[in-house]
Amino acid sequence: MVAFVVSNLVGLARQILIAKAFGTSAEMEAFNAANRVAETLFNLVAGGALSSAFIPTFTSLLSRNDHRRSWRLASAIANWILLILIGLCLAAFVFAPWIVRYILAPGFAVEPQKEALTIALMRWMLPSAIIFGLSGLVMGILNSNQVFLYPALAPAMYQLGLILGVTALSPRFGIYGLAYGVLIGASLHLLLQLPALMRLRGEYTFAFDINSPDVREVARLMAPRLLGVAVVQLNFWINTRLASRFVEGSVTGVVLAFSLMLMPQAAIAQSIAIAAMPTFSAQVALGKLDEMRASLAASLRGALLLSIPASMGLMLLRTPLVALLYQRGQFDERSTELVSWALLWYALGLVGHAIVEILSRAFYSLHDTRTPVVVGVGAMTLNLFFSYAFSAAFLGIGWLPHGGLALANSLATALEAVILWWLMRRRLQGLAGGHILSGALQASLASLAMAASIWAWMVITVDRLPNWGVALIGVALGGCVYGGLVILFGVNEVRLVLQTLRRRLAR
Repeated sequence: MVAFVVSNLVGLARQILIAKAFGTSAEMEAFNAANRVAETLFNLVAGGALSSAFIPTFTSLLSRNDHRRSWRLASAIANWILLILIGLCLAAFVFAPWIVRYILAPGFAVEPQKEALTIALMRWMLPSAIIFGLSGLVMGILNSNQVFLYPALAPAMYQLGLILGVTALSPRFGIYGLAYGVLIGASLHLLLQLPALMRLRGEYTFAFDINSPDVREVARLMAPRLLGVAVVQLNFWINTRLASRFVEGSVTGVVLAFSLMLMPQAAIAQSIAIAAMPTFSAQVALGKLDEMRASLAASLRGALLLSIPASMGLMLLRTPLVALLYQRGQFDERSTELVSWALLWYALGLVGHAIVEILSRAFYSLHDTRTPVVVGVGAMTLNLFFSYAFSAAFLGIGWLPHGGLALANSLATALEAVILWWLMRRRLQGLAGGHILSGALQASLASLAMAASIWAWMVITVDRLPNWGVALIGVALGGCVYGGLVILFGVNEVRLVLQTLRRRLAR
């Protein structure tokens, strides 16, 4: 979790520098749209779909001390990743003009220069998908071996590449410098993890092993998950497509707001889920479902205790936070308005995103990728419908329509979380519901008191303090109120953390 926080802080610095340099300009719109293609290719082939299928299979072999088969599996998957991603990237390079004009951003067609820039940037950034594909597999191998620090720090290296791009290369090459930074960052993302991979002393084999039962198991588990990832990526493409038709800055507003919501989600839910998944997988492989149920309940309760106050804090402090972080250089008050409006509706779904992150990993550990995919496909199909409906409704009542895209995502994710929770509870014949509910109630009560204190602070300081003062003191005040109340309520997790700190200080 500490490593995720560090990565998020570096990512925040990157976003601040990029916002200062390019704001919500046409160049930034082109970059955000172009980067969507490489991200989609990576996620389809080697992102969440692969990790959800590879880690349970690889961990099962490790738990049985079958190291030869485990490394042969890793080698075959690496070879397949390279072959597939190189083929897809070549196809995307050739068909880039048609992808941008007819699928990704048809709204850019009215501005030929923006459209041409999007095509050129997309072609430059495509190789990053291949590099990230291998890096994603290395992450899975390290996590399966209970190595979490370097994979968690790897995103910070990607952010450093972008920082280098915007500070050292963009002054000379413009927005292309940022595209070069993507390639540098992807390479650093992989290179950071290679020493840890070497220490595992695995043996690489140049083989595809298409008839291997282990490779077939990964393919079997990956197939339904691939459909789920495809639907999620389709939603991102639809959002980009719709936002390209709204006022200029809408694409960047949605991207920046979603990134801000993902920061606490990554630090809270992703860190818990990534650390817990190999444990879940090992417990399932050894037939210890009672232990797995207890681990899952503890993970969900911890995520709720952290995500509920984070959601409320983001909604209340969204405007001063966005202004504090980004409003300088080319990023003006209008840009702040575009990002903070989308952040309001994205923050509403933070708790749902946290629950889905952990429950999905639990299903994958049970070698069940079908259930979360079916639920996810249903939720994201609703998201498509909601995106059109809410953006039209927002436009009809005079609100910025890109906020409807964010609300659609939050509502669909909340429904997905509820259904996954119900299904997992049935699957495990219980989920320590009373224990989780007590933590959620304690977090909600403390969060309401925190929200009241933040709201009062903002009323008192309206037009009296600069944005940085409102934001920083508001965050500190909210954190103190929430922290004090959960200590007062005697929340077990807080007591455990305090006891651990006291023991370490005593040593």
